[in-house]
Amino acid sequence: MSKVIMVIDDSPSIRQLASFTLKSAGFEVIEASDGQEALGKLDGSKIHLIVSDVNMPNMDGITFVREARKIPRYQFTPIMILTTESDTSKKLQGKEAGAHAWLVKPFNPDRLLKAVNKLVA
Repeated sequence: MSKVIMVIDDSPSIRQLASFTLKSAGFEVIEASDGQEALGKLDGSKIHLIVSDVNMPNMDGITFVREARKIPRYQFTPIMILTTESDTSKKLQGKEAGAHAWLVKPFNPDRLLKAVNKLVA
């Protein structure tokens, strides 16, 4: 059974690129366009990793991380932030919310896979 990764980004092209990269490496991918939609897809099924943007409508990535951590099934699920934000204070907010890793866009597909494999190994 392949490992499941949720990709959350309001940019369809970023979601497509990340999903294509992950699917090509054998992962199953669930997509969401913002944090609110992603929370609705946290239905208790096993998700091995969540990759989330920060700046999104309806619910930003930092808020999503905080909300996901309140759900017992996803309390310890690794979360990687994939964003254009490189500000140290934003990174700190992400870490305090419960994110495990931070990758800055634009991303190299190989670099994404390397980071993903560290978190789902």
